[in-house]
Amino acid sequence: MTAHDQRVAILGAGFAGLGVAAALRRHGIVYDQFEANDDLGGTWYRGAYASAHMITSKKTTAYADFPMPPEYPHFPSREQVLEYLRAFAEHHSLRESIAFRTRVTRVEPASNGAWDVALENGVTRRYGAVVIANGQHWSPRFPAYDGEFEGEILHSGSYRDHRVLEGKRVLVVGGGNSAADIAVEAARAGRASHLSMRRGTWILPKTLFGRPTVELLRPWIPVPLLRMGMKLLLRVAHGSYASYGLQQPQDRLFDRDPTINDQLLYWLRHGRIVAHPAIRRVDGRMVEFVDGRRDEFDLLCFATGFTPSFPFLADGVVSWRGEDPKLAAGMFVPGFRNLYVFGIGKLRPVNRYGQRGGGTAGGVHSGAARAALRSGRVVPQGRRLARPHEAGRSRAGDGADRTLYANRSLAPQDRADLRSPPGRGSRPFGGRRWLR
Repeated sequence: MTAHDQRVAILGAGFAGLGVAAALRRHGIVYDQFEANDDLGGTWYRGAYASAHMITSKKTTAYADFPMPPEYPHFPSREQVLEYLRAFAEHHSLRESIAFRTRVTRVEPASNGAWDVALENGVTRRYGAVVIANGQHWSPRFPAYDGEFEGEILHSGSYRDHRVLEGKRVLVVGGGNSAADIAVEAARAGRASHLSMRRGTWILPKTLFGRPTVELLRPWIPVPLLRMGMKLLLRVAHGSYASYGLQQPQDRLFDRDPTINDQLLYWLRHGRIVAHPAIRRVDGRMVEFVDGRRDEFDLLCFATGFTPSFPFLADGVVSWRGEDPKLAAGMFVPGFRNLYVFGIGKLRPVNRYGQRGGGTAGGVHSGAARAALRSGRVVPQGRRLARPHEAGRSRAGDGADRTLYANRSLAPQDRADLRSPPGRGSRPFGGRRWLR
């Protein structure tokens, strides 16, 4: 056991982990950062397919203290995002503190609010705080159907480029951004492209009025007004979803993540993509849908999302609501001090805490880390704690108190959740309580 009681451990060196590291370095907080891959970038380094582009704009996704280059397009490519992250790490001298090819196998609470972190090499260290930024695009979710499919099966998390689709009858299962992208690529490269969606999904264009759509989703616009205006624009621009063979969404716009894609409806109109409802069963290479239609396919691509997972955390630390972790304000683990989760985010214009969706960055920027951890201690009572959307607009290291008071920002239930029960590290490692 080695003691690093006044250090912070950061797990992951993707968009979220790098933002946290930059904030801690700016404020002189000593930390160790662990990354299982051999380079930084997270999903953009190992996970994103070759043709991937951001669905959010460079303006809304970039770290606020480090804009993306002006020559970048509105929606940078995978290669451009990687270059940007590497430039950000060099600008803040982050790479030297990252332990690459180092997997964390266990994180469990210790005494006085500290945490024991075990590494794959057998070393265990004690840290004053732990920041989990391991991402949410690495534990693929697969649906189950009656029967057995005898063709190729692929998850979007393993999809790399169009070559695997060439000359094949492809069925993409899912309704999100990856499903739309892969169905479009199959329309170009495959023999046939089909898309199965178990429910209707709101589909937004990438741009409106010459601007990225996400830049029009302003946090100060009331959600009902924003919803009404966007639905009107979609109706005028695209007509009814039924005219494309799609199901009408049953959820209100923005209650679930919308799909942002300009080409899916285009290829549906041209007949190169065929829409289906949910799958009922499979038999060899035949797939039967709930509407009774049957078609034959060579490849099933499941773009059915990922399950947030913290396999290294001790049992009982995080509670779950279905497949989603229960987190107060999107980053605090109720009942435990000095444990923070960054990068588990959804793309919505405004949520309960006023968070603006951060797309690729998951709404996590260096300001949020700065608000949670300062000078080797948790923010004490009366100091300002960042709302996620404010963190996205603040600058790393520019005024650590430029957010809002913690005991005024959270809903009563979330403030109650943040109070630790006895014996669970009720005081932060600096010895101060910051919520009462």
